[in-house]
Amino acid sequence: MKDIKMPSLRIGNMLIEKPIIQGGMGVGVSLSGLAAAVANEGGVGVIASVGMAWINPGIKKDPGKAGRIALISEIREARKRTNGILGLNIMVALSDYNELLETAFDEDIDIVFLGAGLPLKFPASISPDRLKKGHTKVAVIVSSARAADLIFRQWRKSFQHIPDMVVVEGPLAGGHLGFKKEQIDHPDYTLEKILPEVIKTVAPYQAEFRRNIPVIAAGGIFTGKDIYKFLEMGAQGVQMGTRFVATHECDASAAFKNAYIHCRKNDISIIKSPVGLPGRAIINAFLKKVASGEKKPVHCPWQCLKSCNFKISPYCIAQALINAQKGFLERGFTFAGANAYRIKKIVPVRDLFITLNNEYKKAVLSAAV
Repeated sequence: MKDIKMPSLRIGNMLIEKPIIQGGMGVGVSLSGLAAAVANEGGVGVIASVGMAWINPGIKKDPGKAGRIALISEIREARKRTNGILGLNIMVALSDYNELLETAFDEDIDIVFLGAGLPLKFPASISPDRLKKGHTKVAVIVSSARAADLIFRQWRKSFQHIPDMVVVEGPLAGGHLGFKKEQIDHPDYTLEKILPEVIKTVAPYQAEFRRNIPVIAAGGIFTGKDIYKFLEMGAQGVQMGTRFVATHECDASAAFKNAYIHCRKNDISIIKSPVGLPGRAIINAFLKKVASGEKKPVHCPWQCLKSCNFKISPYCIAQALINAQKGFLERGFTFAGANAYRIKKIVPVRDLFITLNNEYKKAVLSAAV
């Protein structure tokens, strides 16, 4: 048992001790506290950039500036707490996507994870040469081989470069999903189905550019046994979000974490987000009122998502999520992965890593037998 270890994960010249990436969870769920704790255990700790303006009191005066100030503060605070690998999740759909991306590169974040849209363009300050030679690595989050191929083809054409890593997110993930509602439970769209397709799609680009491009499995991964399973399928690492919510270091409120502890399997369902996307959440009184047709007054200090039409939206999703992060669940709700109901207690991040390691070792031994 002692000699069995998870393989390390290499991204270019960057070596990550354990192949575990903590998913970036907004609004305010994974900030410097959680990210630093995960990085200290040898994984990749990820700060979520979405909703940063809501954390900074300056939002009313200048939301964009407030968000960047808050983001810089979180990155630097995390750096004070760890010498490990730190990532930043940025949604392409955000109105200030370019500014957040520039901030990430200026702050020398180790890895940026780009999702919720196709990252086909970059601001002028992030040149192809900076993409190739800069410290910051770029990981793209996709839900299909088609999306991966589109991104890689466009990058090759525009930048003579390709992403440093690919995260394949399956339909069991929490939050907004990159699937149509009818695809979420369809057998053709499981992570087990789409992961090999993405690996196959990325392979020719690896050969062409003579680079190893790690493909990471995400969405519904809960145990060390799951980690072993997807590594055996060809993934070089996994991304986990839900499991890290129920940790002491998670930056969300106790009420937010307890929503995971007390939920049942039937409480977790697919909702239609105000921005038009399906998402997986824990159904509570707030969401039931919304489903019944009740509208919450929307005062939008800033259109944080490009696609949001606050004039017809039943509620402000950013405000609802920050309310939940602060513990005011009567005025908000919690996104969660499909396995959130399996969580029974809140633990330190270090203990969670020990548990995952032990589960992984047992899976290796079981497979050997």
